[in-house]
Amino acid sequence: MKDTFKHKGLRQQLVDGIESKGIKDKNVLKAIGKVPRHLFMDSGFLDHSYQDKAFPIAADQTISQPFTVAYQTELLQVKKGDKVLEIGTGSGYQAAILCELGAKVYSIERQLELFKRTSKFLPKLGYGVKKFIFGDGYKGLEEEAPFDSIVVTAGAPFVPKPLLSQLKIGGRLVIPVGDNVQTMTLLIRKDIKEFEKHEFDKFRFVPLLEDKN
Repeated sequence: MKDTFKHKGLRQQLVDGIESKGIKDKNVLKAIGKVPRHLFMDSGFLDHSYQDKAFPIAADQTISQPFTVAYQTELLQVKKGDKVLEIGTGSGYQAAILCELGAKVYSIERQLELFKRTSKFLPKLGYGVKKFIFGDGYKGLEEEAPFDSIVVTAGAPFVPKPLLSQLKIGGRLVIPVGDNVQTMTLLIRKDIKEFEKHEFDKFRFVPLLEDKN
């Protein structure tokens, strides 16, 4: 589990590339510059670790493109100590970025293989996620609500109501909504029933799977 000067140099190039694409939040850029993305990928893809691309991981899922991770994270406006729910742990890369920002992270994964792997792996890197849950992201995590923010890292055909109800007043939900192509959507909770909606760029995510059991 090595992180060399070469890796750090490649990460800085990645950060410069993401910044040139329009990411402005210095804390997000700093977090991308700190997290050793090559450790989150299968050894066959090591040469590609610091390219701004998504790559396959286990269970037919992907590790998201760094720009996409930065884009979603910037919309969350994470402050140190914020309680953040992540839907779709995946490789754990997004969770690590949130931990670098000082968030208290709760993460749900539906794929058992990924859940087992990532829940063991992240603590080894020193990323203390508060709680890993194997379960259905559409239901959120009622027992730990409310959250300062919620991020969904897979494409959802609609916005799940439980996620909206688990946001604090003033809380932010960032979710890619759509079937084949998703619109990055931000919902800010204004009061008990009122939400302010903003739509941004188009992305392609793997689908958010519903637990059929």
